[in-house]
Amino acid sequence: MPVQTTTRAFILRDFGLEHLVTENRALPELGEHGVLLSMKAVSLNFRDLMVAKGLYSRNLKLPLVPLSDGAGEVIEVGSSVSRVKRGDRVTPIFMQRWLSGMLDKDAAKSALGAAIDGVLQNEAVFHEDGLVKIPEHLSFEEAATLPCAAVTAWNALMESGKILPGARVLTLGTGGVSIFALQFAKAAGAEVIITSSSDAKLERAKKLGAVMGINYGQTPDWEKSVLKAFPDGVDHVIELGGAGTLTRSLKAVRLGGHISLIGRLTDGQFDPTLLLMKGARLQGVFVGARDMFERMNAAISAHKLRPVIDQQYSVDEIQEALKAMEAGSHFGKIVLRF
Repeated sequence: MPVQTTTRAFILRDFGLEHLVTENRALPELGEHGVLLSMKAVSLNFRDLMVAKGLYSRNLKLPLVPLSDGAGEVIEVGSSVSRVKRGDRVTPIFMQRWLSGMLDKDAAKSALGAAIDGVLQNEAVFHEDGLVKIPEHLSFEEAATLPCAAVTAWNALMESGKILPGARVLTLGTGGVSIFALQFAKAAGAEVIITSSSDAKLERAKKLGAVMGINYGQTPDWEKSVLKAFPDGVDHVIELGGAGTLTRSLKAVRLGGHISLIGRLTDGQFDPTLLLMKGARLQGVFVGARDMFERMNAAISAHKLRPVIDQQYSVDEIQEALKAMEAGSHFGKIVLRF
């Protein structure tokens, strides 16, 4: 059977959702370590919307195949490939060259859907080192949610945060990272407090195991509610970088606690005094390495965790899906199927 040489890809030709078009493109040769995937599903992150609208970086090299998160089936392998075989179900990792250890400049230049072409294409070629196998109990759609949001939450809590049973975790919002953080923290034996502007979303979060939900629309000073319930503060905060939230997170965290900063900080009036006085640790988290992904998948398999998918679309509805992401009505993840 001849190796496929072209693919149907979605291309961002210029910034703006109206410039996202489809075309047939030549696939790179497999070489010794290349792996050809038939993509089955992809999922959205807020980063994808920022890339498409030109808000992530105006220096991205266009045209670009967008999106970082997807899952597919191996349909062809290079002559020296040993990590996977035909028929394997796999997900590409977010940064194709970040395999272990600390993030470095070379690995940072291998982020899918921004630094290099992403996963929004029917078939795609990856180096075997940039793939991990999907937990057996997950569908392609569920696995497509893992590379960015799930690994970020896992890194924040388990790798960097090193939470223990009985820890108290506060996570802000009910998007992909926050819901994965809720699931991982609960599986680790922690208590989870979650915020949202929607009572309906808070009820859904409680059904997933949150011990407390706070509507920040009704309670703008939500850190006071946290401290009323837990006077010493929480052990760990998953901070999504919203307007004015970092100062509130610092008030809610305990002495010596840990705040994982995820996303872009929009708190222009941040005063580091409280960070110093509390002896808290503020750490930026930018996804994670392949070995973190593999440890996370082992935990997902052991606990039979299932990602929360709120909305599903066809890949041809990518513009509608990105608009849904922008509207912020989703709970968990938005997925597109090929």
